[in-house]
This record gives sequence, structure tokens and C-alpha cells, in this order.
Amino acid sequence: MESNRALRTPRTAGGRHSAAASRGRNSGRSANPVFGNGRNLTIILVAVIVAVVAVVVAANVAWWPRSAQVRTSAANSGARPAGRGHARGSGDSAGSARASLPAGAVPPTIGLAPGATSPSASGLLTAEKTLPKLTAAQLAGQRVIYSYTGYTPPAHLISLIKAGDVAGVIFFSDNVRSLSQIAAVSAQLQRDAMSPSDPVHLPLLLMTDQEGGQVRRLPGEPYLSAKQIGVSPHSWATATAAGKAGALNLRNAGLNVNLAPVLDVYRQAGNFIDQYGRSFGSNAAKVAKLGTLFAQAEQAEGVAATVKHFPGLGAAATSQDTDLRPVTLDLPLSVIRGTDEKPYKSAIAAKVKLVMVSWAIYPALDRAHPAGLSSKIVQGELRDRLGFGGVTITDALEAGALGPFGSIARRATLAARAGMDLLLCAQGSPGEGQAAMNSLAYDYTHKSLNSAAFKAAVERILALRATLKR
Repeated sequence: MESNRALRTPRTAGGRHSAAASRGRNSGRSANPVFGNGRNLTIILVAVIVAVVAVVVAANVAWWPRSAQVRTSAANSGARPAGRGHARGSGDSAGSARASLPAGAVPPTIGLAPGATSPSASGLLTAEKTLPKLTAAQLAGQRVIYSYTGYTPPAHLISLIKAGDVAGVIFFSDNVRSLSQIAAVSAQLQRDAMSPSDPVHLPLLLMTDQEGGQVRRLPGEPYLSAKQIGVSPHSWATATAAGKAGALNLRNAGLNVNLAPVLDVYRQAGNFIDQYGRSFGSNAAKVAKLGTLFAQAEQAEGVAATVKHFPGLGAAATSQDTDLRPVTLDLPLSVIRGTDEKPYKSAIAAKVKLVMVSWAIYPALDRAHPAGLSSKIVQGELRDRLGFGGVTITDALEAGALGPFGSIARRATLAARAGMDLLLCAQGSPGEGQAAMNSLAYDYTHKSLNSAAFKAAVERILALRATLKR
């Protein structure tokens, strides 16, 4: 599946002005009458001192408003010393403009590293206005991607969409008879999402895995696999062309999110990620460049790109399939950060909209939890260290790798607690998605999940939806 300027001390002007005043008073006159007796001399000295004091006071009063204005401007600008010495989600440019937030909305910086920006920033205002309209069930539903089997969406799914309990739907090959058929289904689902009982009225996230090569759920582009793109003579241009062609194919099918490209850096030929040609190569810099070009081309055509599987499955052996079983990748931290995470830095800088997190365990980061259930990885690595400000999405919630972590409801809670925004329910039954939604709604209502963080996740998802087309 799949930013303080030092204030200058005012210069004292008294010495310069007192000398000028003395020269002005004595010019063109004899000094003898003035200094003829001690009394006159005393009077003159007192006058000079008074004049000097007056000039100094006047000069500093004239300077003070400008100095105070500079200090006030610096304070109001939100300037702060470099570093991370402030509360998460406070003080930066995105948060400081939130004095007029609608009641019930939250600052978009909650959960993000200082300076992180949303790749869907143009949709934030719409998200903030929409959020307060949602019930607990609808808030939970905005975090779930549903699935179904066959060519026709079941009545159960349609009912959930009309109630505002669905963020989106994932499609697989068994849902697609032809492009025209799936385009008609997509259009119908988007109309259902405009129901009066759904307060969101934003495009559903309609997605699929259209990586290219052997991993294509729709007929058509991109025909080349990531591996074929990587070995092509003009790989940069080929990656851009493939991303564009794939996105146009999705748009023709009515879809607006692609769960691609793969940013895994494969280690050995024929391993888990290379056996189907899903990796651009075994060089991290190459994967970073080609994956970013592919994602940028997709997003330029109106399809949100999803890079996966963070922090990376490139070292997984052929049999280490998280869809089937628990997988542990015991890699040094320096390798994870220097190789596997490197392509994500590039993609995040290019404003990729979604990141999918893997279900493998990485002991160097968290010995006890798969990445998608680990706040150390989702928050610590992806959000804090790499500065991702977009939407996170799990791999399939029913994956075999999550067997030790209980039911779908329990997995949904753990993933949300770790910081995952969207939960992918890909079993083929709307009931799976509803179980995840009900669990999240219960957790939100009973405050077993942080309510501000919960709303911030929904706000990110709504902002993403607001930037996409139906």
C-alpha cells in the first residue's frame, strides 16, 4: 500500500551643542564687561549650565520616540532569538495572525516545528471556517480514508459520505473497469459530498497507487516504473514527464491524490522495494532528485503527491513485507538520516503535500513501535527534525505488521496519538473505516486524545482538500 535586531544606544548630543551655544553667545562682543566681576562670571556660568542641560534633555526627548518605536516594532513583529525556545505552535508568523480565529478553530502551527509551513497554506482560511461546524463524529471522519470492493460504491459508504464522516476513498484495480467508469464513480461521490447534511462541502480525497510500471491501479500512464526512470538516459526529464502524464491520467479518472512516488533507496537488487521496480535507485541523492521532480510534476497538474514510505523501506529484504508481517530494520541512526531520510528533505522543501509513514520498526529511533505508531518518528523525525508541515497518512491500517497492536479501533487510536493525520483503511469494507472513525470520535469526546492536536490534524486535512479540485 499503499526567523532580533540589536537596538543602537542613542548618542549623547550635549557636548557638541554646548560648545556651539557658547560660541554664539560670545561672538562680536568684548569679554571684559562680562567678566569684570565674580558675580557676573557666576551668572554666566549658571546660564551656560542651564543651557547645556536644556539641550541634552531636548535631544534625548527628540530621540526617545524613535527608539521606543523601534522596540515596539520589533516586539510586534514576532521577532525572536534563533532556536527553539518557545512553545510549539506559538509566536511565528502563521500563529501570530490568529487573533481573529473563528471560535472552535485552532492555530495551524500546533504540532509543527517552528518555521514549518503548510504546503496547503492557501486552504487554511477555509479550513478554519469549516472546523467549528463539525460534530465529534465528523471531526473523526475527516481523518479516515475508506475503501470498498467491486465497481459500485455501497450504500453504506454513500451514507457516510453524505453525513460528513469521510475524508476520502482509495481505489484499487478491482474498483476500476475503465477510466470512464471510475470517472463517473468519482463524480458521483463528489456530488454526494455536497449533501446538506455534510457541512464540509470540500472535494473528497480520491486516491490510488499509480506509481508506474507494475504498480498501477488505473489503465494508462505512467507506464515506466521508478527503476526504469532511474536508468533512463535523460532521467530528470523522464521523471517530470512521467509525473505529469500520471497526474493527467488521474485527473481524467476524477482522482486528486496519488500515493506516489516511492522515495525508498534500495540497497540490494531484487529486495522488497526493488523487486517490482518501485525505487528510483540505490543512490539517495538520485532518488531525492527524481522523486521530487515526479512529485512536483504531479502537483503542477492538480494532483496531490504522497511520498512514501517514511523513513524508508529501502533496506527491507525480499520477504520483509509489512502488509504481511512485522518487519524490523535495524539500521544505524546515521544511515537512516543520511540515506533513507535524505530524499524527504528534498521533497518537503519542494512542498509535497502528503507523506506516508511505514509500518516497519526502526530500533535506532523507537525500539517498541512501528514508525506510523511512533511519536518519536512522526513528530520527532518528520515534523521536528525535517520540518514537514503537510498531511501525514498511514499505510494500510489492516497490515499484518500491526498484528501485535490489536483491533482496527485500537490501531486508529495509537496512530492518531503518534501524530498521524489520515488513517488509511484499505481492507475493502466501509465498516473498517467506520470502526476507525468511531474509535477516534470516542477518544476525542472522552479526551483520551489531545483535543487541540486532534483539531489541528483535521485542519491540515481540510486545508489540503480546499486546495484540490473535484
